[in-house]
Amino acid sequence: MIKTPYLLFLGDAPDQLAAKVAQGICDWRPEHAVGQYRMPGCKADLGLPDMTLAEARAAGARTLVIGVANRGGVIGQEWKKVLVAALEEGLDLASGLHNLLRDEPDLVAVAEATGRALHDVRVPEVDYPIANGVKRRGRRVLAVGTDCSVGKMYTGLALDAGMRARGMKSTFRATGQTGILITGDGVPLDAVVADFMAGSVEWLTPDNDDDHWDVIEGQGSLFHVSYSGVTMALIHGGQPDALILCHEPTREHMRGLPGYGLPSLEALRDMALPLARVANPACRVVGVSVNTRDMDEGTARRYLTETEERLGLPATDPFRFGADKLVDALAAM
Repeated sequence: MIKTPYLLFLGDAPDQLAAKVAQGICDWRPEHAVGQYRMPGCKADLGLPDMTLAEARAAGARTLVIGVANRGGVIGQEWKKVLVAALEEGLDLASGLHNLLRDEPDLVAVAEATGRALHDVRVPEVDYPIANGVKRRGRRVLAVGTDCSVGKMYTGLALDAGMRARGMKSTFRATGQTGILITGDGVPLDAVVADFMAGSVEWLTPDNDDDHWDVIEGQGSLFHVSYSGVTMALIHGGQPDALILCHEPTREHMRGLPGYGLPSLEALRDMALPLARVANPACRVVGVSVNTRDMDEGTARRYLTETEERLGLPATDPFRFGADKLVDALAAM
């Protein structure tokens, strides 16, 4: 078990989105976040107290969580001094990066010398099966996006909270590092061998009560040439009964791909639904989740209204304005 509370390490994150792991923990488990650690040049800010390692330890922090999600998931060499010092200060380390803590000899040596723990959450711990496509009992909803990091996880967490508040049976199924750090369980999908990815999602969302909803954390985008594979695994392995379209309208290009523009919500609908119906012919698109963080309230509400009129679907920013419209859509199925 990863010991809480956390000091959230933002390193030298070049922008707010690069600190999405830390942001997710801060937003959904604020009781676990005592402060943030930022290196010179960091352009992300969670609004938490900036702390030294000693200050965080004195405030009760037990684990330094690497809250940065950089391209390729690597541990920056400039971070190493801080990570070593954190171990020496008495903090465990936790990371969801592809570059594993346990593969860094200097960190391993210091951890062993100080009796501290290294937690790599992006390591599959189960021998997942190959997907068989057999229909499972229970219901499932999946968020799919026009791009990476547009709010698919936030949509799922808000949906799960909203459904539980109404007494509906719901389980959030984490498929990425941030979701696993927030909930404590899940499948690190992008670290699973490709042949077993869809099977791992089947394993994650087993037979359940007929009125139980698995809220599957979305990943990647069918339109993102770097990360479309994880999305396909979720669509076919998850066999969703319902899809929610996710979009961030202020972006000028795909995340990390300046040569690629974002598709429209209509293009996402028309791409994702036929693929979902390969595994579940009854699948429907039931709503739209829009990340309006970079829009003022008036602009955001006008955009949501226009989207509803254009697509004939309920649209909301579930983190900013609540998930009721999306919960209503699922409850009506």
